[in-house]
Amino acid sequence: MNVMITHEVNDVTHWLNSPKRDEFFNPHGMKVQTFTSANGSNLVGVIVETPDMETLEAALKTDEAAAAMKHDGVRPETIMMYLAS
Repeated sequence: MNVMITHEVNDVTHWLNSPKRDEFFNPHGMKVQTFTSANGSNLVGVIVETPDMETLEAALKTDEAAAAMKHDGVRPETIMMYLAS
């Protein structure tokens, strides 16, 4: 299942170069593809390939997820998720 997630970050270059995404998602059996805004804003996105929505939601509720987002400068209040239809 693919889920698109968009959110703002403090520093796009830092976010892009961070290994935290793969370090977090890969052990949970998920793969991530990154996207940046064409207009140069701090809005970024990922497509997460996940076994199911429950796996993704459970992983995102962990302290590990919060620490990875903090390290990457993710602004949690801006997170939006979209399901493939």
